[in-house]
Formats: sequence, structure tokens, C-alpha cells
Amino acid sequence: MPNVAQSSETTDWVSRFADEVIASSERRAPGKPVVVASGLSPSGPIHLGNLREVMTPHLVADEVRRRGYEVRHLISWDDYDRYRKVPAGVPGVDETWAEHIGRPLTSVPAPRGSAHPNWAEHFKAAMTASLAELGVEFDGISQTAQYTSGAYRAQILHAMKHRGDIDAILDQYRTKKTPAKPQQKQLDEAELEAAEGSGAAAEDDGSSGSAGYFPYKPYCGNCEKDLTTVTAYDDDTTELSYTCTACGHTETVRLDEFDRGKLVWKVDWPMRWAHEGVIFEPSGVDHSSPGSSFQVGKEIVGIFGGERPIGPMYAFVGISGMAKMSSSKGGVPTPADALRIMEPQLLRWLYARRRPNQSFKIAFDQEIQRLYDEWDRLAAKVADGSALPGDVAAYTRAVGTAAGELPRTPRPLPYRTLASVADVTAGHQDQALRILSDLDPAHPLRSLDEARPRYDRAEAWINTHVPADQRTIVRSEPDAERLKSLDERDRQSLRLLLDGLDDHWSLDGLTHLVYGVPKVQAGFPADATPKELPAEIKTAQRTFFALLYELLVGRDTGPRLPTLLLAVGQQRVRTLLGE
Repeated sequence: MPNVAQSSETTDWVSRFADEVIASSERRAPGKPVVVASGLSPSGPIHLGNLREVMTPHLVADEVRRRGYEVRHLISWDDYDRYRKVPAGVPGVDETWAEHIGRPLTSVPAPRGSAHPNWAEHFKAAMTASLAELGVEFDGISQTAQYTSGAYRAQILHAMKHRGDIDAILDQYRTKKTPAKPQQKQLDEAELEAAEGSGAAAEDDGSSGSAGYFPYKPYCGNCEKDLTTVTAYDDDTTELSYTCTACGHTETVRLDEFDRGKLVWKVDWPMRWAHEGVIFEPSGVDHSSPGSSFQVGKEIVGIFGGERPIGPMYAFVGISGMAKMSSSKGGVPTPADALRIMEPQLLRWLYARRRPNQSFKIAFDQEIQRLYDEWDRLAAKVADGSALPGDVAAYTRAVGTAAGELPRTPRPLPYRTLASVADVTAGHQDQALRILSDLDPAHPLRSLDEARPRYDRAEAWINTHVPADQRTIVRSEPDAERLKSLDERDRQSLRLLLDGLDDHWSLDGLTHLVYGVPKVQAGFPADATPKELPAEIKTAQRTFFALLYELLVGRDTGPRLPTLLLAVGQQRVRTLLGE
């Protein structure tokens, strides 16, 4: 694996942040592990926008590890957050879940049929499995466990004691009117939610009425909801009284022994920075605007004796081929969805090659084939030493971590070829192996396992993301009427193709043959380059290709012709082309 340790040549964004993180950690906590953090709210499917919340610090943490430092990557599961709404499109969930709005996520039932004990654990499990596949090493922290065990009790009492100071900081931003910055494109609600990170950016800051300001919200002892208002608090005894607007319940508790509530988000987040000693944590768009959690947290963290971490804002992650991501809408693509159709290395690369503030798209449509072509070209350049240093760094971060390389496909055949083969063979693995073995007769594939897991990803893409009307169905019988209508030029082109099949029966050979037939018909050598040919040869090639598709699959487009011919098999090709 190429070395991406700090050097003058490696100037990618990961290395630059690693430099800052190491310097900050040595200043703030010399001799201690470097701490980076992510926050995820299991309020619904954790989507590919949220994955940037994890991949950004993961990549930085991994670079720091490569340099020999001990690192902790914390993922705070915000499972003690309130259940805000019923997300659409979640199997096993209906409108009756609305009765749980306001309760902790860990107190909400899991979707029907789930093997998990509650809502939060159901969605955490899927993300945890995906992170393992992606090679992400982390320490998970349940905020439910932290709060209900009393781990933050001292911090809660400290916040309540300094509530006036916290209120004064927040009040500066409540009254501040910041002019909106012009944007190149308008972000819609789905995009903002996808970039949001923990999902708590819109929560209130704990402001209260006549009893004053309190940065703490109890969960009601009767209905478990956070629709409560603190009506009194005594600093000396820590007695706190509240009333619940949902059920009318009132209660007085001792906060120095009460563990059924949490700090409001804008206080909770900086409290954790100080408590955990976080050096690096990114934030989504909503958390990074003036007056938002990350900006206000810069001042509030000082009340807890801490310092705000280095924190880049990360941009929106888009999708091509599926509806825009939103946790509140059905069909939201998750890391698990992406990993069904692409190898972990490719998904890691998409996050590694772009700076956090650059948006990018993850392809679920035909664009995935182009992405794989680009990835394979990069792999070839890295192997022969011609890749640029920044590209080598991104590639290396994609294929493995400081702990070693991720499992890879032994024979990484082109994704578009594998997809075409999976399409034509419709699940018949013996046929798929026959075709793939013919791609390179000098080095035939001995088993489909050599092409896995990439073959399985390509097959899954064909089966789940290619519409039925775009699937390839090879004719069972020749189109006698169309064959009868061919003119002499078409007949000649088919004869040239059929005469060359025996000598060109490989992927490269058939590529040469199908592109060469129109050249030969026009009086040029089959190996003539485009520069040596008139423009009309391209038109003749397109016409010839359309004829072959029509006779083989009944439409004018399809998989790449060399792959299609191999898939159909030589004898059947001869039959369908009228021999």
C-alpha cells in the first residue's frame, strides 16, 4: 500500500486536517489519545448524508493513526433525543407511532417485525453493520446510557448553576439578525435535513417564561415526554419543579439524584466537547450558520472548561438515480443501500476525494458504471506509478485503513461488463462464468468467486435499479421478417461479422471486430484509427450497432455489443443473425 504519511507531496485535505489535529491535541492534551467525534441521531434511517458526519473524522483519525498516534473516534448515538416525527416510508411503522412524539428514542417501540428492543437500536444496528463493512473503527456512546446513569450529573448541575451566563450567550444570538448569504443554488428542505448531522439543529435552546431560563429538560415521570416546563429550581438543594403540558403531571425532584432528563442541544453538545476532550468534529450546514449550535457552542464550551474542536462544515451529499435524501421521506438511501451495489472501497473513495465543504453525488443509476471506470483507471495509475500524489492518497485511504487493506475482489473485471453479464444471464451463474471466462481466453476465470464481491454488487444493481423495460432479453427465435427485409449492405455487414467470430471470440477481439466491420465496408483497414477515418464512419458504426441490437434483443440499444455477443454465445448469435 502506498505510504500517505505526512510529507511535502501529500497535500490532500485529510493530511492538512491531521496536521492541525495533532498540533491541537499536543497543545491541549499532551500524552493523551487524540479524540475525534461524530454525532448520529437514530431517529430514522441513517442516510448517506449522515455518513459524511462519520467518514470525515474517520479519515482524519485514520491518517493520525498511520502516523503512530493513539486515536479514539467517538460516535455519540443521540438516542436520548426526543422522537420528533414519524418518518415516512419506514416498513412496519404507521401513524400510531405519533403517540410517542416527545419521548426518548430509546422509549419508542421498534418498527413491527424488528429484532431490536426499541426504535433507536433498530436504526443503530443497520448503521453499525455498514460501518463495519466500511472499515470504520469507533467507540460508540449511548447518550441514553450516559444521562440515565448519571454520568453527566455534575455537568448538569454546573450548567444549571451557570444558567444566567448561558442565557446571556444565547441571548446575543437570539436578537442578532444576520443577512442571508447568497447561494449558488437554493437548498431545499430535504438537502438541509440530509446535511444536518445529528438531527437536533432545530431544537429549542431551553428559553423559558416567568420562572427564568433553564438549560435542562426533564422527561415527564408520567407520560415520558419532554413537553415539560421547569417552574422552579433551588441552587442550594437542587430541587427542581416542572409541569408537563402534555398530561398535566407536576413533580418536584432533586436534580443531584435525578437522571430522567437532558441538557438542551445547544448546551449538551459543547458540554460533551469538554467532557470528552474532543479535538475534531465536523458539522452539517444547519449547525454551522451564525447563531447555530456549532457557532454558539464556541462560547458555551468555555463554561465547562473546554475548547471548541476543529470543525469543518460538510456539504450536501446528493444522489443520482433515486429521490433526494431526506430522513422524513420514504426511499431514503442509506449506506447499506449503497453497499448493496458498490464495494466499500468505492464508497470510501467518494468521501475521501472531496473536501468536506464540497458537495458530491452518489450514483444509483447508470452513472455508477462511469464511476467504476474512473476508479479502475485510478487503480491502474497507482499501480504503474503515474497517479498524482493527492490521487494516490485518496486511493490509499479508500482501499484500507491503518489496520490494513479491506477485502477486495481478486479479479476486478469492469463493473459495466459484470452488470451486462448479470443482466443477460438473469441469475444463471454457470452461464455467467462461461461468459466471463471468454473475456480473456488466455487467463480464463476459474470461479465466479474470483470476480466477487464486485460481481454480486453489479448483479444487485441490475436487479434493483434498472427498470424492467431497460433489462436485456435475448430473442428466443430469429426475427425472420426483419432478416428478410435487409438490403445488400446490411447483409454484407452481418456476413463480415459472422466470418470473423471464430478468430475474434474474446472481449478485445469482438471489440475490434464490431468496430471494424463498418470500416472494412467503407474500404478502410479494420484497425484504422479515428483520425484516419471520415466522420461518416461513426454514423455507419451507430447504424450497424442498432441493427445488431434489433436482431439480438429486439430494440436499438443494450449492453456493450462485445459483452452481449459473448453472453449470447457464438452458435446462438449465428442463428439470430440468420446464418
